[in-house]
Amino acid sequence: MSRAAIRYAKAILDIANSNGKATNVNEDMKSIVTAVVESAELKEFLSNPTVKGDVKVAALSEVFASVQNETKSLFRLLLENKRFEILPAVASQYNLLFDELNGVEVAKVTTAFPITPELEAKVLAKIKEFSNKSVTINNIVDESIIGGFILRIGDKQYNASVANSLQTLKRELLN
Repeated sequence: MSRAAIRYAKAILDIANSNGKATNVNEDMKSIVTAVVESAELKEFLSNPTVKGDVKVAALSEVFASVQNETKSLFRLLLENKRFEILPAVASQYNLLFDELNGVEVAKVTTAFPITPELEAKVLAKIKEFSNKSVTINNIVDESIIGGFILRIGDKQYNASVANSLQTLKRELLN
């Protein structure tokens, strides 16, 4: 994450907070991150230096027509400073800062398959041991763990994967 993206995100969060629209702007930023992740064309468009800034602002204003004025101001500011390529990083950093400000932690849960309600309940129970904050679950699918889950919150990790259990058993048998 670039330092510039962090600065822009902090500035837009301060402005949104002072205007009482931080939650709405957070939704805008989530939609920007989702759109860029799902559309390689949009990511390429934003980082393409041959596309004029005015064209980028016009396109973003059309794609994200319902965003808050603070978000539109960010588009114009990035135009003035010729920094459109960092928009996805600014949006992502804004989400992190917003969650931090509101006492919400993001738990990364790696599973071998998309998380089920039963597994989510187990994970939430485990999270209660790690943190007393409100937690949002981010599910990452990685078939190499075979089964179970790996939970990461901040710098803490709990590995309840089948692959980890097999690795531990292998170490014990070799010793």
